[in-house]
Amino acid sequence: MKKVKAAIIGGTGYGSIELVRLLHKHPILEVGTVVSNSQAGESFKDVYPHLSEIIEQPLEAFDPAAIAEKNEIVFLATPSGISKNLVPQLIDKGLKCIDLSGDLRLHSQAEYEKWYKHSPADSAVLEMATYGLSEIYPDQIKRASLIANPGCYPTASLLGLIPVIKTNLIDNKSIIIDAKSGVSGAGRGLTLTSHYAEINENLRAYKMGAHQHIPEIEQILQDESGKEMTVTFTTHLVPMTRGIMATIYANLSESVSTAEMIALYENFYKNKPFVRIRKEGNMPATKEVWGSNYCDIGLHVDQRTKRLTIISVIDNLVKGASGQAIQNANLLNGWDEATGLTDIPMYP
Repeated sequence: MKKVKAAIIGGTGYGSIELVRLLHKHPILEVGTVVSNSQAGESFKDVYPHLSEIIEQPLEAFDPAAIAEKNEIVFLATPSGISKNLVPQLIDKGLKCIDLSGDLRLHSQAEYEKWYKHSPADSAVLEMATYGLSEIYPDQIKRASLIANPGCYPTASLLGLIPVIKTNLIDNKSIIIDAKSGVSGAGRGLTLTSHYAEINENLRAYKMGAHQHIPEIEQILQDESGKEMTVTFTTHLVPMTRGIMATIYANLSESVSTAEMIALYENFYKNKPFVRIRKEGNMPATKEVWGSNYCDIGLHVDQRTKRLTIISVIDNLVKGASGQAIQNANLLNGWDEATGLTDIPMYP
């Protein structure tokens, strides 16, 4: 099969370098143009020496015409507030785009401005964008040309919650998401909170009630349940490099056993290769999905408190970003969604 070149914009961040790693093994997609305006002209391998003899091309400045000449698909791994200005120029050149930033995820321009503190994307661009939660919206993704790749926390949280919020088994107003992420989720830029002395041997809650992923989670839960949804969502930074664990609590509104809940999830994710449901009494850990595109989910019904606990774990850089982006690229090109993504997790 003919190789398809994929451009990467925002070429020196962790999301971009993970795209390079995954694309290097993909049988159809391959790395094309790599764009970094701040480091244009530099060699990619000088920025990331471990890529010597693998990626030879220099980093380039953003030029939509040049990108369209050499590539068929574009991954935008930029900080929020940037891709919304670049996507229209790329769409005009006939390129398929997958945006890993948060610029195109929210339906409401006002909500985006409130939570992201940037001016929103044009409404016509937002209307074009398909939310790329691969397991939930595969048919829409296959017909799309512009994908809003989900956030890392929403991916773990939504995959953990959607099967049960489509039933009447829980009180939708009782949902609490206690989520913890490795420090790579904060990006490669230097900040006080990601400083070694601050993060090592420490556990910190952050963005209390103000995390930009809150409206994304609530929007999709509302879309899937048909009901107004609000969640309590608290994020924590933990001293590890990769991984997200979302521990989700909800009050039960009907009597159900752990075995019955597991059967519900197994049926919901049947034929979904990257969601794995654990057996009763077996809870997943972040190390067990490290470096992979899997989301592992464990379930427990506490008969004493009448509460459901859901444990959902992902690698934030793979299933939470670049891996899901490639899964979406596979879907929109009509390829098997697992193409190039079948690595087993690295352990220990």
